[in-house]
Amino acid sequence: MSFSEELTVTETGGGRKAAVYRMVTAAHVCPFGLKAVDLLKRKGFEVEDHHLTNQTETDTFKDKWDVKTTPQTFIEGERIGGFDDLRQHFGFKVKDPEAKTYTPVVVVFIIAALMAAASIWALTGDLFTVRTVEWFVAFSMAMLAMLKLRDLESFSNMFLNYDVLARRVVRYGYVYPFAEALAAILMIAGGIWGLIAAPVALFIGTIGAWSVFKAVYIDKRELKCACVGGGMNVPLGFVSLTENLAMMGMGIWMILKASL
Repeated sequence: MSFSEELTVTETGGGRKAAVYRMVTAAHVCPFGLKAVDLLKRKGFEVEDHHLTNQTETDTFKDKWDVKTTPQTFIEGERIGGFDDLRQHFGFKVKDPEAKTYTPVVVVFIIAALMAAASIWALTGDLFTVRTVEWFVAFSMAMLAMLKLRDLESFSNMFLNYDVLARRVVRYGYVYPFAEALAAILMIAGGIWGLIAAPVALFIGTIGAWSVFKAVYIDKRELKCACVGGGMNVPLGFVSLTENLAMMGMGIWMILKASL
C-alpha cells in the first residue's frame, strides 16, 4: 500500500494491524518513526511500515491528512497521531519539555558513587572507605564540570542569573567550570595535589553556596540551575546547594587531612 492509498486496517490472525507513515530517506531516518514502529510491535500489532522517501511524498502526506509532522500512526483506520500521541494512546506518560527535574543531577551523583566504589574495590578490595567518599565528591565535580563545558556560553548565561561573583566579574562565569574540573582532578590524584585543590574547591564552593542560598532562600527567586550546564530544566534549590556544600566540605577536609 502506498502512502496515497486509503487505509484499510483490519483484524488478522496475528492480531490487530496498524500503519505507520515515517520519513526514511538517504539523508534522514526519523527516530520517532522507528520508536513508533517498535512500540506497536511490542504491543502485539502487525505493523504496516510505510516510508516517505522524499520531501514531496512527505509534504503530500501532510497535506492529505492536515498534519504538521511525521510519523503518523493509524490503528483500525483511525489516525492516532505522532509518537507522543501514540504513547498517550497506550497510557504512557509523555514528558513535558518545560517540566523541571532533578534527574540529571541525581544521575551524576549515582554514577559518581558507583564509579568511586568500583575504583576503591579494584584498588583495595573494600567498597566503603574515606577515599570512597573523597572520590565520590571528586568524580561528581568532574562530571558536572564536563557537562558545563559542553556548552560554555550557555552555561555562563544561566550562571549569571544568580552567581554573586559572576555578576560582578563576568569572566568568572567562564573560569568556573575549568576551576571545578581542575580541583576534581587534583583531588583524585590526592597527596600534595589534593592540598592544592583544597583552596580552589573551598573558594568556588563557598561563593556558589552563598549565591544559591541568597537567590533561593533570601530573594525567593525561581531559577534554573546551571550545575549540569545551560539549557537544562533543573531547578535552583537544595540539590544545587548540596553540590556547593560538598565542595566546601572537601576543601576543608583536604586541608585538615594534610595537617594531621
